[in-house]
Amino acid sequence: MDGLTHFNEQGRARMVDVTEKAVTQRTAIAAGEIHMAPETMERIKAGTMKKGDVLAVAQVAGIQAAKHNWELIPMCHPLPLTGIDIAFSLSDEPCMVEIRATVSCTGVTGVEMEALTAVSVAALTIYDMCKAVQKDMQITNIRLLEKLGGKSGHYIAQD
Repeated sequence: MDGLTHFNEQGRARMVDVTEKAVTQRTAIAAGEIHMAPETMERIKAGTMKKGDVLAVAQVAGIQAAKHNWELIPMCHPLPLTGIDIAFSLSDEPCMVEIRATVSCTGVTGVEMEALTAVSVAALTIYDMCKAVQKDMQITNIRLLEKLGGKSGHYIAQD
């Protein structure tokens, strides 16, 4: 199992020991999209979905998801997050909501998974709140845009 960090000597899963890693400022930015019909977008904009303010609820859901990422993804460490921001951009062509999550901490391991989980759960929340109006919405293009800090340095996704 040489080189595989998430397996022990018996080949069984383990959470990596990060005790000796340096504490650094770490930030990750992730994004994703949920595509929908123009009628669904209009209801989001007008605030007329029966379940309430779609983007306000999705924002809180994304924040909660980042905070609880370590409970969802088995090999992730619990992290003392110092900042979480969820932003939405509405587009009429193509008709979609773009979700962007920025997550920060000062710690020994990165926050990429927290940012990706925040985007994913925000998108799922938008779907949940709008599914009575439209069931064929598509959640797409969830990806890491940028990460800073740690041994691997600064990463910026290529278009």
